Amino acid sequence: MPEISRFYGIIIRLRYNDHPPPHIRVRYGGQDATIDIATGRVQGEMSKHALQLVWTWLDLHRDAIEENWELARRQEPLKSIPPLD
Repeated sequence: MPEISRFYGIIIRLRYNDHPPPHIRVRYGGQDATIDIATGRVQGEMSKHALQLVWTWLDLHRDAIEENWELARRQEPLKSIPPLD
């Protein structure tokens, strides 16, 4: 599963040709969650602090994340997205 960003121990990934709705896969320590790109809805477990960081990053890079989602659906190389500073 390609990694598109990493910050503060949080790893953001997308799967190629994944099922809708568009979402990212997040790993932090031993916690895993899937987060809907449009709504921020979370499935899985993630600490509140990590989720707040991911939501901030998502808000800053929503267009680039959506572009990567489309690239992944077409089986094309994904682009790295800057981490949260």
